[in-house]
Amino acid sequence: MTHVITSLCLRDNGCVAVCPVKCIYPGEPASQWPTFFIDPTTCTDCGSCVPECPFDAIFPLTEVPGAYLARGGEYVNQVGLTGRYEGFDHHGNKIVLDTARLLAAGEIIDLRSSIKETVMWSCHFLDI
Repeated sequence: MTHVITSLCLRDNGCVAVCPVKCIYPGEPASQWPTFFIDPTTCTDCGSCVPECPFDAIFPLTEVPGAYLARGGEYVNQVGLTGRYEGFDHHGNKIVLDTARLLAAGEIIDLRSSIKETVMWSCHFLDI
């Protein structure tokens, strides 16, 4: 089992800084791979990244929600969305994403597509 960064990720990069095995990578280009990804072949499942994520975007593989209930105010970030998110990452660097949408309180979304995205990213960038 490994952890998965879901489409709630807004590229904060705090998770990268705390990963002891350096298995978290930003998708590039961000317009095609807008979140960060965990290399499932390297992840040791330590969970250090989970509390570091300010967006609560990281889940163990078997716990990625199929029916995530939005509190309201969080964003979903994925290819095909045309909204805009502007903020700052863990280190004060500006983040601008044109692939995000603000979620309303009570909205339910399926985050399991992030599992498929991680597999696609892994095959594309890690050549596995």
